[in-house]
Amino acid sequence: MVKRTSINRLFTLLMLFVCAALLTPVPASAERVYLDISASEARKIQFAVPWFTNKDRPTQPQNYGRDVADVMAKALKFHGIISILPTQEYSGSQQADWRSLGVDYVVLGQYVNDAKGVTFEMRLLDVAGNEVIMGKSFSGTPQQQDKMLFSFCDYVIKELTGSPGIATTQIAFVTQLQNAKEVYLTDILGRTIRQVTRHRNLIVSPRFTPDGKALSYTSYHSGNPNLYLTELNQNKVTRALSRRKGMNFAPAWSPDGKRMILTLSVNGNPDLFLLDNKGNIIEQLTNRSGINVSPTWSPDGQRIAFVSDRSGRPQLYLMDLRTRRTQRITFQGAENVEPSWSPTEDLIVYSSLRDGVYQLYTIAPDPSATATAVTTDLSHHETPSWSPDGNQVIFSKRDGKNHQIYAIMKNGSFQRRLFSFPGSHTYPQWSKY
Repeated sequence: MVKRTSINRLFTLLMLFVCAALLTPVPASAERVYLDISASEARKIQFAVPWFTNKDRPTQPQNYGRDVADVMAKALKFHGIISILPTQEYSGSQQADWRSLGVDYVVLGQYVNDAKGVTFEMRLLDVAGNEVIMGKSFSGTPQQQDKMLFSFCDYVIKELTGSPGIATTQIAFVTQLQNAKEVYLTDILGRTIRQVTRHRNLIVSPRFTPDGKALSYTSYHSGNPNLYLTELNQNKVTRALSRRKGMNFAPAWSPDGKRMILTLSVNGNPDLFLLDNKGNIIEQLTNRSGINVSPTWSPDGQRIAFVSDRSGRPQLYLMDLRTRRTQRITFQGAENVEPSWSPTEDLIVYSSLRDGVYQLYTIAPDPSATATAVTTDLSHHETPSWSPDGNQVIFSKRDGKNHQIYAIMKNGSFQRRLFSFPGSHTYPQWSKY
């Protein structure tokens, strides 16, 4: 990886912030300067992704080169910090005057597509420094095309921010078609979709295991809402984790994957139970103090947030797993439900009923914290889940008669519908793999 020490390089990165008065001067000898993409005053980085060229015919534009460049551009834009210069501004050519076009970075790609498969050579050009700051080569089958493009995208994001991108991650969700609800998997752009379950019944609350190798969910196909685990490899195996009478709902996996917290109603009341990853009960965590559901672990595994109606209406509570001390942390909103703890910081996103509409809010895990609105438009926003980098939230949004999957930056910007699959889609979950 090329070290960037030039004055031009540093100046370009610093100018990406609108509020120059808030900037701290960076010495010219610094090895790395990363962008703070969470800053609300940061402008989007301008990228160009010209058409990839066929290495054997570099002067002859081809449809394949245009298509893969378009995929790369969409994956970069998905991260919410990048804007893409339309190719018509420079006819898709790799030989444009990028500085005059106001471009910060350019992805330059070449490919060889033959009987052996596909090979990509991709480079990241820093326009201000007029230098290639990163280059990668990938080879694979045509079916692995998107994986290779997404991998380079994630390298680009890491080069700019210091944290890996999320282009190679997966999203799980439940789709209702006719009278059945099944779990599906997709990439971030919805280009490849895979059906995971085929129970032909009602399925709710899919949850990835921390290693991303399996998916747990609750299915009613046997007549009781039982908890199942399905491996996601090609020779997938499904097994029951909990078939206890009554509820077996919405497991929250510990960060190390060795334990989970599940809502069970074996004693009549829905309560939280700590289980090992085989489904054996270790301990009961709540005991008949209202309905207790929707647990979510803190990144360090020391605390959980959950929903309880012990105060009369559903609200968020915090439990210290070392002491079992429990505190209420939400006090505004008629109902506060479906918490999800950020994987990167002490911040919880949840769905809050305000003026008859479910909106997304974030709050620090503290009874004195003030909640911050993420959404404000007049539609229901439900079942939020964090992106692996902690910068975005995916959720289910009422869109006409159906629900659709949307994403939004945690500061409330860049809300957009992600996919256009048939059916009504709920319970989205984001895996880091």
